[in-house]
Amino acid sequence: NLISEQNVTVTMDLQPVLQLGMQGSETVSFVFSQISEYIGGLTQYGAVDLSVSSTVDWCLYAAAFSSDAADAELNWTNMVTFGDSNPNSITNLPITVLQLFQSKPNPDTNSTRDSPSFKTAFDTGRAALGENNVYASRDPFDRPSADARYIAGGNAPAEVAGGSYLVDDGASGSNGAFYFTISFRVVPALPGTYPRATSEDQGNTDETDDLVVRGDGRYAYPGVYTLNVKFVMVEC
Repeated sequence: NLISEQNVTVTMDLQPVLQLGMQGSETVSFVFSQISEYIGGLTQYGAVDLSVSSTVDWCLYAAAFSSDAADAELNWTNMVTFGDSNPNSITNLPITVLQLFQSKPNPDTNSTRDSPSFKTAFDTGRAALGENNVYASRDPFDRPSADARYIAGGNAPAEVAGGSYLVDDGASGSNGAFYFTISFRVVPALPGTYPRATSEDQGNTDETDDLVVRGDGRYAYPGVYTLNVKFVMVEC
């Protein structure tokens, strides 16, 4: 029998895909102009929404940094000061002054940490230092250690299987486990000693003290301070 044939080689290239989306303002401001705001703090609820799609195992964390942090000082960058100078007022405000809250728990079910995420409700007292304090880093791409909090996943072995907020076990969008709403809070107290801030180490644990040594009379210098929060999604 006569046979004539042609062949086609089919190649499939499966590229690993990590896709992190963010909705919300790229600037979050806290303006403390009332005594009650100093004492009770201010919260920016639902400041940003994070949506995740991934073809591989992944982790997601938030890292706060500043130009001061790049110079080995894990502090906010002071842009402007107000009023007369005072020997008791200082501009070295720890980055961990900033607190985070996430709308859903960490989806990593393999995590052995007691509080593996920022799902703990904002505390009204001083007892829960470290529960919500942001991870402070000189390099935002330097992953947090095992005892630091992740939005999703954690330091190996702790990861989330690939998936997408578009389709998540029948759910989608904000109902899916791949979608997080992030709130921010700052509590200066009166005077501005920031009692919920942890120390200037690269973590967000509770083995720390106040912004300043308690009882020495120092407080935050009135002014404008700034930092950046980078949400980083990595393959785990």
